Amino acid sequence: MDITLILKVAGVGLLISVLNIVLEKADRKDWSTFTTLAGVIIVLGIVLTEISGLFNTVRTMFQLY
Repeated sequence: MDITLILKVAGVGLLISVLNIVLEKADRKDWSTFTTLAGVIIVLGIVLTEISGLFNTVRTMFQLY
């Protein structure tokens, strides 16, 4: 794991937070909620690939096939 994963998650979080502020100022709170949900799903997709790699490494290390 390197710093790029952390930067990706931080970038998505920053983008979503700015978008939420803009949407709330424009009285679009329903769209603000959808963008927050989309951000959470995107970050989960990024993190799940790393968790999958971790489980594969543990499985290989302990020979649990």
